[in-house]
Amino acid sequence: MSFQLRAHKQFPGVEGPVVVCVMDGVGIGRRDDSDAVWLARTPNLDHLLATTPSTHLVAHGRGVGMPDDTDMGNSEVGHNALGAGRIFDQGAKLVGNAIDSGSLFAGDVWNAVTERVRAAEKPLHFMGLLSDGNVHSHIDHLFTLLRRCDEDGVRCVRIHALLDGRDVPATSALEYVDALEELLTAISAKPERDYRIASGGGRMKITMDRYGAEWPMVEAGWNTHVHGQARHFETARRAIETFRDEEKGIGDQNLPPFVIVGEDAEPVGPIRDGSAVVFFNFRGDRALEMTEAFEADAFEYFDRGEVPDVLYAGMMQYDGDRHLPKYFLVDPPVIERTLGEYLVQNDVPLLAISETQKFGHVTYFWNGNRSGRFDDARETYVEIPSDVVPFEEHPWMKAAEITDTLLAELATGRYKHARLNYANGDMVGHTGDRDAAVKAVEVVDQQIGRLLPVIEQMKGALVVTADHGNADCMYEFNTKTGEVKRDANGQIAAKTSHTLNRVPLSIYAPGYSLTLKPELGGAGLGNIAATLLQLHGFESPEEYQASLLR
Repeated sequence: MSFQLRAHKQFPGVEGPVVVCVMDGVGIGRRDDSDAVWLARTPNLDHLLATTPSTHLVAHGRGVGMPDDTDMGNSEVGHNALGAGRIFDQGAKLVGNAIDSGSLFAGDVWNAVTERVRAAEKPLHFMGLLSDGNVHSHIDHLFTLLRRCDEDGVRCVRIHALLDGRDVPATSALEYVDALEELLTAISAKPERDYRIASGGGRMKITMDRYGAEWPMVEAGWNTHVHGQARHFETARRAIETFRDEEKGIGDQNLPPFVIVGEDAEPVGPIRDGSAVVFFNFRGDRALEMTEAFEADAFEYFDRGEVPDVLYAGMMQYDGDRHLPKYFLVDPPVIERTLGEYLVQNDVPLLAISETQKFGHVTYFWNGNRSGRFDDARETYVEIPSDVVPFEEHPWMKAAEITDTLLAELATGRYKHARLNYANGDMVGHTGDRDAAVKAVEVVDQQIGRLLPVIEQMKGALVVTADHGNADCMYEFNTKTGEVKRDANGQIAAKTSHTLNRVPLSIYAPGYSLTLKPELGGAGLGNIAATLLQLHGFESPEEYQASLLR
C-alpha cells in the first residue's frame, strides 16, 4: 500500500506551517437572542469572514455518515470526517443496519450473551444513555434488544439508565423513562419474565466520563450499577421527581445516582457473578472507562471491590487498538488512510493539541478511531489537563493554555502541520447557559486573534472551522410554530444539544493568492483534508473528497 503523495500541479504549498483550528460547537445560527455565536464579540472571526476565502460546510446528517439529515452531527463523526477526508457510515447507521438485517442477533456475541444468562439463570444487564439523541445511543435500539431478549427466552433483564438532557431537551428524562417502563411492564406481564430498571443517574454525574477527565464519575457509576450503592427509590420516576423537587432547575444530565429497590427494600439489580452486561451506547468515548473497569485485570483508578464475573459486551468495539471491549455486537467502521497517516508517510512532522475534554478527538477520532501514533518520530500529541469544574463557571476552560503551548511548539520550527481543538463552544453550550456560551465563544475568538500574527510571520496558513453546531442555538424552539419553548414557569427552555446548522470555514494565508471553488453548496467536513493537503503542496488521494480551493 503506497502513501506517496504527488506534488500539486498548480500550488507548491505555503512556506510555513499549516494549522487547522476546530472551534468545537461553533455553528452558524439564527442571528438572534438564541445564538451565542452571533451575540459574542468576535472581531477576529468577523475579520476572517470579511477578508479571507470563507464559506459554510455541512456538519450533520448524511454529510457526516449519520442515518438521516435530521440527525445532529457530533464531535466524534465530525473529527472522523475531518481526518479521513471522506465519509463513512457511523455508529447509529451501522447499528440500525445490523438490526434491520438481523446480523446483530445472528452474531456469536448476542447468542453468547443470551445463552450465558439462560444457563446461569441470571439477569442480562443493559447499561447506556436513555434517549433518542442518536449521538451516543438511541432508545429504539434498546427497545429492539429488549423485545429480542423476550423472544429468545431471557427471563430476567435489568436496565441501568443514564439520563441525558444534553443531546435532547434538558428535562426530558421522564418521557424516555415512562416509555421504557411501559415496555418493561408489558414484557414482565408474561410468564417467567422479570424486566425492570435497576439503577440510573445523570450522564454528567456517573459512568459517562471520557478521556480520564474525572474517574470519580465512573467510580460513582460502578458503585451504583454493580454494587447497588446509591440513594434508594421505588421507581426511576420517583427518583427523578424527588431530585427535581430538591434542586429546582436541575437538568437531567446532572441528576444524582439512584438505585431501585423492591418490596424487601433491597436493590433489584446489582450486577453479580454469572450475569451478562451489554453497554448499548454505540459511541465509544464515554463508554470506554466503564468498559475498562469491567475488563481490566490491573486497574488503578478506584477500588472496584469485588469484581463480578460477567460476560461483558459493547454495542460496538470502543477502542480497536486496545480491543476494548473484547466482545461487541456490531463491527465499527474501518477508517484507513487518514490525513495524519498520509502526512507522516510523506515526511511532514505534525502536532495535535487540545485539552482533555477534546484530546481524543484530535488524536483518536481524527486518526480514524485509532489509538497511538502512526510515527513517533514525526508526531507530537499534547494534552492540556482540563479543570474539573462546571463549564459554565469557567467558560474560558484551557483555551489560553492551548494557544500558549501551540505557539511555543510552532516557534521550534519542528512542525509543518498542526491541529488543535478549542472545546469551549461545545462544552459550555451543553450547559444551556447562554451567557456563559457567549463568553466561551469570545474566548475562542481571542485565541484565534493570537494565532493570526504568528501565522503571517511564519508565512503559513490557518484553517478555521468547526465540527458541528451547539453554541449557535441555546434555546429550544417549537419545530412547527418556530416559537421559543418555555417551561411551566414561563422561562425560556434552554437547548443543551447540538444543532443541525452548518459550520464556518475561513482560510487565512496572507501573501498567497487563494480562492474557493465557486460551487460549494454540498461541501462538508470531508472536504477539509484534501484542502489541507493542497495547502501543503500535495495532490489529494483519489478516494478523498475534493479540495475546496481552486
